[in-house]
Amino acid sequence: MCIIFFKFDPRPVSKNAYRLILAANRDEFYHRPSKLADFWGNNSEILSGELVSHFLTSDMDSLTYLKKVSTEGHLYNGFNLIAADLSTAKGDVVCYYGNRGEPEPIVLTPGTYGLSNALLETPWKKLCFGKQLFMDVVKQSEALPKDALVTQLLDVLNNEEAQLPDPAIEDQGQEYVQPILSKYAAVCVRCATYGTRTNTIILVDADGHVTFTERSMLDKDTSRWETNTYEFTLQS
Repeated sequence: MCIIFFKFDPRPVSKNAYRLILAANRDEFYHRPSKLADFWGNNSEILSGELVSHFLTSDMDSLTYLKKVSTEGHLYNGFNLIAADLSTAKGDVVCYYGNRGEPEPIVLTPGTYGLSNALLETPWKKLCFGKQLFMDVVKQSEALPKDALVTQLLDVLNNEEAQLPDPAIEDQGQEYVQPILSKYAAVCVRCATYGTRTNTIILVDADGHVTFTERSMLDKDTSRWETNTYEFTLQS
């Protein structure tokens, strides 16, 4: 299970406002091999982990790519994809596709969204709770120094308050979820061998300057973390 909260506004009125604020957790078994996000590609022009490489290396826009994916969606287990074209010249477009939902991807209207282990905006209690925490921080974003904003967003992602009872999350997981329900029903999942391994914060300001912060668990040890930050400007 993972969780993502994001707000986007393609045309922020204030110079201090952000075009995109995204906060996400990656939940996984601690022993599963993984790599930290890094720049890669022919000219080191792509910053990411191992997933969604087909989109990042293609020339397709986000909606065209998700339409292509949707034609093969029935071949896979449940998944969600959010793809975006962030361009200071052409304007920002954010699209979504979940293969357990509508057959075609959709272009999202500006606003605030949450996504967990179900379709976009499915109102699980943990998602609604985390989204409200996220929105409370976002409301202060124009007045906060960037470092303080990142710190507060990380606090949201590391909230371990279980949001129970929630029949929706219990029904989806059934036998697997029951033993760890009190941990699984929190924004930050913290079990003995499974849980939140990575926090990611992405900020894109009005001028297209990107701050990408990743906080990752080291050596399957929940007490040891490494934080890396990358800053760059979007291409026009």
